[in-house]
Amino acid sequence: MTDVRETALVCLMRILEKGEYSHVVLKEVLEAHEELEKRDRAFLTRLVEGTIEHLYELDYIIDTFSKTKTAKQKPVIREILRMGVYQIRYMDSVPDRAAVNESVRLTVKRGYGFFKGFVNGVLRAVSGNPDGISWPKREDGFAQWARVKYSMPVWITEKLLSEYGEERTEGLLVCGLSERPLTVRCNESRASLEETEESLRSQNIGFQRVEDVPGALLLENYDNPAGIRAFEEGHLQVQDVSSMLVGLAAQIKPGDCVLDVCAAPGGKSLHAADLLAGTGHVEARDLTPEKVALIRENIRRSRLTNISAKVWDALNEDPEKIKSADVVLADLPCSGMGIIGRKSDIKYRLTEASEEELCALQRKILQVVWKYVKPGGRLVFSTCTVFPGENRDNARWFLEHYPFEQVDLKKVLPKRFFAEGEEYYDLQLLPGEKGTDGFFIAAFTRKSDT
Repeated sequence: MTDVRETALVCLMRILEKGEYSHVVLKEVLEAHEELEKRDRAFLTRLVEGTIEHLYELDYIIDTFSKTKTAKQKPVIREILRMGVYQIRYMDSVPDRAAVNESVRLTVKRGYGFFKGFVNGVLRAVSGNPDGISWPKREDGFAQWARVKYSMPVWITEKLLSEYGEERTEGLLVCGLSERPLTVRCNESRASLEETEESLRSQNIGFQRVEDVPGALLLENYDNPAGIRAFEEGHLQVQDVSSMLVGLAAQIKPGDCVLDVCAAPGGKSLHAADLLAGTGHVEARDLTPEKVALIRENIRRSRLTNISAKVWDALNEDPEKIKSADVVLADLPCSGMGIIGRKSDIKYRLTEASEEELCALQRKILQVVWKYVKPGGRLVFSTCTVFPGENRDNARWFLEHYPFEQVDLKKVLPKRFFAEGEEYYDLQLLPGEKGTDGFFIAAFTRKSDT
């Protein structure tokens, strides 16, 4: 039988010690262990994701009770301690004694029996003396306090404070540690919304419709999306509401030619193909064969026939595509700070320098892909982040340098995503505030005489 805690340890070693991406690792591991029951899958997922989400806090606790600080510990011991502290602090279903004993057992099983006394001593101290931790104080500095409270790098918190103020920044940090429901979109050109809902009911999967967003559902009481019949049949696509708004902002019409220049894993491309209802064509592109293979797998599962995928670097101009597309979707590389509630390792990878590089990369891509839009056609620029440098600043720069007019999104998207009485030409969603991930959308129409 699968040792769930050992499997979690393997995941954390790959993610935190080797730098692999959390969502990729978890997906691979869960698919490789189909024999796991629903309860064990949930335990594994929560233990891995929770340990990553609370990483700085867990290290602060360990360093309080250990003479050997986390940075100096052997990687396996470090991850075993992090897992153990997370179980003690956040998993009420796990007795403290079990968290300690299982961590010691795992230490021995992994060939580190010499350290079992160390692991036992640290975790028993954490369990037995919860009041022995001297926590940072908010009044001594919000960013340093938030580093431990919300496990957020100081520079990111300071950047958020400068843009959104303390109250909204804390809301963003809270959302980064909160569970988000799974949102799916129904491929209504494959099956009606009612047919898909009936299929979900037959598997006792709970759902509710999302207000004003056609085909969007929030799922409850499900195990693994791959085990949902409607998903297997291509009637459902995992996609956040914020991402679905891109397809609506594009104002796709029957017969349109759509080009998605940075498409993986393909959610927006598939939405565009679904909106075309069997007409027109969508070409989904991305940089590497691995990413395009993921798009093609989603196309295969969806059984949509008006969409194809191609390996292409968006920085390289394609002469054959000049003025060929009615719609260009440009969901460009970004820091991902709008989705840290789903991919919490993002915040530890990002640096100030890499964030600036992403801003520059977006402009380089936009300098190329605007040429693919037909006169009168549309370009939709989007990202899953909350930093204006990657969003509104680049949207304004684009408008200043290229022959486009900006679309007033308040006229084409559901009104509930906008504040009353304000004019909007773009949309910045913050995580959780409208029941979505953090996301930015701007849409442009190419001037007819260019």
